[in-house]
Amino acid sequence: MAEFSLQLSEDQLQLQKWVHDFAEEVIRPAGAEWDRREETPWPILEEAAKIGLYGWEFLAEIMMNDKSGLSSPVAMEELFWGDAGIGMAIMGSGLAAAGIAAAGTPEQVLEWVPQCYGTADDIKLGAFAASEPDAGSDVAAYRTRAVYEEATDTWVLNGTKTWITNGGIADIHVVVAVVDPKLGAAGQASFVVPPGTAGLSQGQKFSKHGIRASHTAEVVLNDVRVPGSCLLGSKERLDERLAKVRDGQKSTSQGAMQTFENTRPIVAAQALGIARAAYEYSLQYAKDRVAFGKPIIKNQSIAFMLADMATEIEATRLLTWRAAWLGKRKGFKHAEGSMAKMKAGRTAVWVTERSMQILGGAGYVTDHPVERWHRDAKIYDIFEGTEQIQQLVISRAISGLRIE
Repeated sequence: MAEFSLQLSEDQLQLQKWVHDFAEEVIRPAGAEWDRREETPWPILEEAAKIGLYGWEFLAEIMMNDKSGLSSPVAMEELFWGDAGIGMAIMGSGLAAAGIAAAGTPEQVLEWVPQCYGTADDIKLGAFAASEPDAGSDVAAYRTRAVYEEATDTWVLNGTKTWITNGGIADIHVVVAVVDPKLGAAGQASFVVPPGTAGLSQGQKFSKHGIRASHTAEVVLNDVRVPGSCLLGSKERLDERLAKVRDGQKSTSQGAMQTFENTRPIVAAQALGIARAAYEYSLQYAKDRVAFGKPIIKNQSIAFMLADMATEIEATRLLTWRAAWLGKRKGFKHAEGSMAKMKAGRTAVWVTERSMQILGGAGYVTDHPVERWHRDAKIYDIFEGTEQIQQLVISRAISGLRIE
């Protein structure tokens, strides 16, 4: 395995500046408005699509064509530095694309991933539907069923998914469903539900604490019929995998968990962007705010908080970049992706809370963005595996034991 390096290439430095400039000029000024509206920021998506920031080509460039693994976290940090809700609206389709890439054949990837984005003149959305009302982190408890009708080569899906980014409004839904209930998580497969498929509808749309510009809703599947070609992978490969599991062999493929594992360093970088935004804002505020005849940063109580914030951010970035680098090489040994995601979530929540403290009463009102960033940060302790699930994954990896 090649040596880990923190040296960004010239292309990566240009990528960093390109995304940062868009975040600074387009996203950040609009953050408060779309947080209040709690709607998908279509005008921002259109602007992002025009410059190539929203699209499958951008995703391919930072994920598939980057040998270092660092382009994705670099881009995500800058994007979410702008605003997490709008950033999630821009990147939400990427989870569906990742689900297709993780489980699909090369032909399916080429067919369906571009349809998660559309074109600059005709934007589309993708959604990855995994969690259910009674099963989030407990993926083995999923109840959404997919039943195969051999005579017509059709799969019939029934169930309800929840907490789904772009759920119900997406053009392409990637749905994780149970094909053999006796096998638990190993008895699941992923399916593409094409645009306009009868029986798929939006359930409740959630009003959220943070990342409000990102649409989150239930997805209801009522006798949703999709052709056999919409099973990600192939029927032959699925049958072969299920047969091995029934014979007692361990499954090496599970749609939801494989997608989450591949995206955890990216999610960590998103949280890092929020933390950095709050740190930079409170640092400047502390330099400008005068109390008792001097800038408040000259007080150790303020300066030391900022010193700790800066240190935690740097430590989180190192952990995140290394996890992204290892993930690119399939080199995780001690759940480094989960480590990065857990650390970044904690850092984002803690740094944004300290930022509010530095601003005092000003940090608690909407005149300043830090209260919004604090609300946005909390989800990173929860989604794509809670903090406690990350601890479980890590403890199992370092011990080699089945920690319950």
